[in-house]
Amino acid sequence: MTESWSLKGELALSCSCTVFCPCVLSLGEHPPTESRCQTWAGIRIDDGHFDTTDLSGIKVGLMMDLPGIMSRGNWTAALFVDDNASAYAVKGLTRIFTGRVGGTTHLLSILVGQFLGVRQVPITYETQGETRIIRIEQYVDGAITPVRGKEAGQNVVIRNSEYWIGSDIIVSRADKSRFRGFGRNWNLAGRSAEIVKLDWGNST
Repeated sequence: MTESWSLKGELALSCSCTVFCPCVLSLGEHPPTESRCQTWAGIRIDDGHFDTTDLSGIKVGLMMDLPGIMSRGNWTAALFVDDNASAYAVKGLTRIFTGRVGGTTHLLSILVGQFLGVRQVPITYETQGETRIIRIEQYVDGAITPVRGKEAGQNVVIRNSEYWIGSDIIVSRADKSRFRGFGRNWNLAGRSAEIVKLDWGNST
């Protein structure tokens, strides 16, 4: 029997596209602007569970390296979990982020061809003004800021999308974006980023 799970919170993602990620509007059918996609994300879980394990307050990170069009798969991925998380939480989050318990993240079980494993390290996800500051110790140092819209105090937002991460995507830019690890050394500053409220799970 598949365990029930849910996650509510926020995701901030930085990728190698030079203009805003075409995957959002094309739903993964358009090539990345640089022909391949190098991306990392930080996730703040405000409320969540895996079976009977509480996931609230845990921070998570992802690294994904895509060789081309997102929907064609063959991704390489790695998962990072807050060092404060319990062994039960790490196990549950691993099952969620490898897509093995269905729901929102099920497509990861189809599209990820190589999973590099889980690292449990200190992770911070902070909001300073509108900028999200994400640090994954030894791996990520990032700062992501929304793109301002024409109306004062309003950001550019894509709404009512079928994008798998979330329906409303805040168009953003990486002020700082370094990823080092697993043989990769990326500097994605000045490139595409996004901020998305999460409401994930496998309940029908």
